[in-house]
Amino acid sequence: MGSLGDFEFPQNNALLNIAGGSSNDNPLDPEEFRRQGHMVIDFIADYYKNIEKYPVLSQVEPGYLKKRLPTSAPFYPESIETILGDVQDHIVPGITHWQSPNYFAYFPSSGSIAGFLGEMLATGFNVVGFNWMSSPAATELESIVMDWLGQMLRLPKSFLFSGNGGGVLQGTTCEAILCTLVAARDRTLRIIGNDNIGKLVVYCSDQTHCAFKKAAQIAGINPNNFRVIPTTLSSSFSMCPKALRNTITADVEAGLVPIFLLATVGTTSTTAVDPLGPLCDVAKDYGMWVHVDAAYAGSICICPEFRHFIDGVEGADSFSFNAHKWFFTTLDCCCLWVKDPAALTQSLSTDPEYLKNKATESKQVVDYKDWQLALSRRFRSLKLWLVLRSYGVEKLRGFLRSHVKMAKVFQGFVEADNRFEVVVPRNFANVCFRISPSAVMNKTSNGVLGEITNSNDISSPRTKTKMGMVNEVNQKLMESINGSGGIYMTHSIVGGIYLLRFAVGATLTQESHVIEAWNVVKQHAHAILNSIPTTQ
Repeated sequence: MGSLGDFEFPQNNALLNIAGGSSNDNPLDPEEFRRQGHMVIDFIADYYKNIEKYPVLSQVEPGYLKKRLPTSAPFYPESIETILGDVQDHIVPGITHWQSPNYFAYFPSSGSIAGFLGEMLATGFNVVGFNWMSSPAATELESIVMDWLGQMLRLPKSFLFSGNGGGVLQGTTCEAILCTLVAARDRTLRIIGNDNIGKLVVYCSDQTHCAFKKAAQIAGINPNNFRVIPTTLSSSFSMCPKALRNTITADVEAGLVPIFLLATVGTTSTTAVDPLGPLCDVAKDYGMWVHVDAAYAGSICICPEFRHFIDGVEGADSFSFNAHKWFFTTLDCCCLWVKDPAALTQSLSTDPEYLKNKATESKQVVDYKDWQLALSRRFRSLKLWLVLRSYGVEKLRGFLRSHVKMAKVFQGFVEADNRFEVVVPRNFANVCFRISPSAVMNKTSNGVLGEITNSNDISSPRTKTKMGMVNEVNQKLMESINGSGGIYMTHSIVGGIYLLRFAVGATLTQESHVIEAWNVVKQHAHAILNSIPTTQ
């Protein structure tokens, strides 16, 4: 008999026979759906109830599951009881628990009851809403919800349907970037001709998400025309408008054609914020498309005190953020707004005979298939609608503010311990920190520490060696912490500095979990620092 916490799987032979197909062979029988659905809900509820019992980072080895499961699919039906037992015994051990309150890695993938139930509704209806005719409610609810959310973010009216712009729910930011890049590419090629695609140039910073490089490859941008603007620690790794302008000027003088700038609000490594206004001013001088990627940080901008981080967005052509990251809406749900929907539809629309209909021909409806890469699309707006209605603007702001408050608590712990340092200023709910060079080097000969912390020439061989030592210690710290299973964090390397990222945002996280996480960090740091050989 399988179990999850206090939940016991019933062993009723009559019910097992139904699942096995002897009493009802319809795979969508309402009463059997009700019975099995209740069991799955109970299973998931108990999973959340007991989630802290599991190591946050899965401890299995590669290939573990192949050793546990049969080599072929079952020929005869198996009961839901048997299947859930195998989920508990074989699948759960191989899960990294993103919903754990002790999950502080990457960025959050926050869920909620409303988001989960909205997903259930969408899956239950199982509509394929590629155009208005295929399910009018799916299209119209999406348009309404996107305007609601745009208003909450105080986006310029030009991004909303009420202002001749519009919003669409994509799967991920990767899709949003590719769609807008293709629109920008085609807008330019219609002017200069398709034969000149090799002259097109795109721009980003060295902190931009790798999704942009993949999008450029797919869109046919010459790899030699992918420009990366360097950032520095002194500017908190935000993109420099002057450096951008100098790079664009050089490209124009070389006969190339700048078409697209990706600016970021909340970069992946350090949550750096690019200065949108000045960057848009530069791009405007060259007729470039500007996309603002706020995949992580866009959520918090519904709070008035954080809205300034997207000041200048009025100069951009498109803006996106992931509701499935930090907005309590389950994966996948990327919100994309564009000022000129026609730019998207001119690049992405198809009009086969089998999809023709009077509603589309009337030009009075939105056909979202022409706003995305795929034809088929899910009813994503249902879960976002449930989240907005179930919690309301003020409660959502409260959830987000509580995560920022907890990040401040963790930051305070770091700053109060002279063995650690905060590497870059915290903008949102992610703290970038490390064991400080002084803590690592206080056992070495005099003069080494000063060379690392004060030298302007970090490229010197001796400085590189000592920086490498500091980085190695911090890497050992992260690996030791994650190996313990108690909490899970991830790292990045910026400006040659290996840093640990403590990202608060899991829905179940409370301040007590942050306090315990700091205790875990201290314990592992103490052991690692004490293991460093002392030299004179």
